[in-house]
Order: sequence, then structure tokens, then C-alpha cells
Amino acid sequence: MTFEDFKRMVSVSKEEICRKILEGNRDKIKVKKEKKVVENLVKIFDATLEISNREGFSNMTVRNLSKKAGLSMGALYSYFSNKDELLEMIQAQGREISRRVLETQIGPIDDPREKLRRAIQSHLYLSEAMQPWFYFSYIEARNLSKTEQKKAIASEIDSETVFLEIIEEGIRRGFYAVKDITLVAPVLKAMLQDWYLKRWKYKQRKITIDQYADFVVDFIEQYLSK
Repeated sequence: MTFEDFKRMVSVSKEEICRKILEGNRDKIKVKKEKKVVENLVKIFDATLEISNREGFSNMTVRNLSKKAGLSMGALYSYFSNKDELLEMIQAQGREISRRVLETQIGPIDDPREKLRRAIQSHLYLSEAMQPWFYFSYIEARNLSKTEQKKAIASEIDSETVFLEIIEEGIRRGFYAVKDITLVAPVLKAMLQDWYLKRWKYKQRKITIDQYADFVVDFIEQYLSK
């Protein structure tokens, strides 16, 4: 699977993401017209990611967000009551999209080898399609409330567990060598994060997302090979 294949199979449009956010926050969002909500949420989140990834979320004011999004401060407060709530909405949706895409992509696959390849590719390709979102979610996790931080940590552990369980199944079925795999999942996770956290480094070296995905797959498979 290539990045182009992934984009044809998985819809990660801003509008769809914001529609999902609306579905999960109908009790908090005061505007009732779905089309208007989606349009304005796109503006709000685009502006939030741009400002935050440049200056930091903690330095962003609602006034600055209002100016960048082209919405009045009163209009903004129709979608969230404070910055903490806005941050939690963005983080929660990012986790949900990651979980849903990974489950959808690997669910039908039985062969652990193919499942591991698809899991690695899906994670990388999703982070490429939503790079500002992934970068924001990682960097701003420290600004979450204690409750939301626990959710972010649990999500990180869950994603590592997905990779670990696939590898363990591959060992049981004789596809991979029996090795100490304690560090494989966290190291793999770090390799996946490096792509969207230090994308500039790979851009300078003219490394494409497909090249990086192939390298990570080959690297992990070589370690696990019998």
C-alpha cells in the first residue's frame, strides 16, 4: 500500500473530522445548524493549529484565535467555553481518528506479517495526511488536564499494545523468531512519531513518506525475522 492508495481508501477531510467533533460535542456546541457548525469548526481548528504550531497553544489568546479564524469572540464561545475545552476537543478527536483508522485497516487481515505492515503504513500515512494535527497533539499533551493526560497516556499505550499483540501472534504462528520483544513496540512507536515531529529533516533529505514507510517496515521485519 502506498500513500496514494491510503488516501483513496481513507477519508480524512477536515469537514468529516469536524462533523465527528460535532457528533461528540452536541451538548457543548450551542449552534444548531450542522453545515454552519462544520464550516466554523474547520476555521477554528485550522487557526488553532496554525497559531499553536508556530507560537504554542499556551501563548494563543482567544482574541488572536478570533482574528485568525475570522469569527467574533462571541461566536467562538458558542463552540467551546474555554481554551482547555478546545484543547481537549482537538486531542480527543485525534485519538478517535487514529483508533478508528487503525482498526479499520488491520481488522480484516489474518496474516500477522501483513497486519504489521498495514499497521505501520496506516499510522505513518495518517500522520502524513494530518501532520499539523498529530504534531499539535503530541506537543500540547503537556497542557492537558490531569484527566485528559491520563487518556493521552492510555491511548499511547493502547497503540503500542496493538503492535505488540500483532508481533506476539506472529511469533506464536512461527512467522517471527522468539526474541525479547519488550522494546520493539516502543521503539517502533518512536520511529513513527519521528516522521511527523521532525518532518523537516526528511524533507531536506528528499525522503518521501513511502520511502520512510518501506524503511520502517523492512527494519522491523529484519529484526523479527527468523
